Amino acid sequence: MKKYLNVKTIPAIAVLGALGAILMFFDFPIAFAPPFYKVDLGDLPCLIGGFALGPIPAFFIQVIKIIIKLILKPTSTAFVGEIAAFVFSCSYCVSASYIYQKQKNKKGAIKAMIVGSLFMIFVSVIANYLFIIPAYVKLYKMPLEAIISMGSAIFPFINNKLTFVLSCVLLFNVVKAVIVDILTLFLYKHVSPIIKRYSK
Repeated sequence: MKKYLNVKTIPAIAVLGALGAILMFFDFPIAFAPPFYKVDLGDLPCLIGGFALGPIPAFFIQVIKIIIKLILKPTSTAFVGEIAAFVFSCSYCVSASYIYQKQKNKKGAIKAMIVGSLFMIFVSVIANYLFIIPAYVKLYKMPLEAIISMGSAIFPFINNKLTFVLSCVLLFNVVKAVIVDILTLFLYKHVSPIIKRYSK
């Protein structure tokens, strides 16, 4: 704990968390998923910060990100969306940050991002199937068939919740992870010295 989290890292964690919250508002839909699934770059500051500072700061960056997001824009999903975003982002950024600390070079970064992305995709697919989609159906009184039909409009072979999750949800998270991974790969060397300079 002391190795990764101390008084000097708190300002960096706060700034990165705030930046992540702001980036969450600049979301956009993709062609592979229904319009209510939107990609944002809120995980980018967390992944970069996690690589620079470690997995524990990455976790607290996510905590601050969600808190600030809720302050700026209160939940419209009875916290289902925010809880899901927090769990998925932590599974992604914290795991990738932990792996990167073992091998701090380009090869280690690529390995960390691949493993973190795959873990996040796995968690999101399971969580959407077991919790998130049923929660939205219950909260918004939206028939499951309506959600599935949105997926079948994109991929005709979708005919149930499982095929929806294994196509739309999976592809959505793959696209999001790839975008954040590529941006992290290009930006990390330029941004990490600044983060480290003001957190030591």
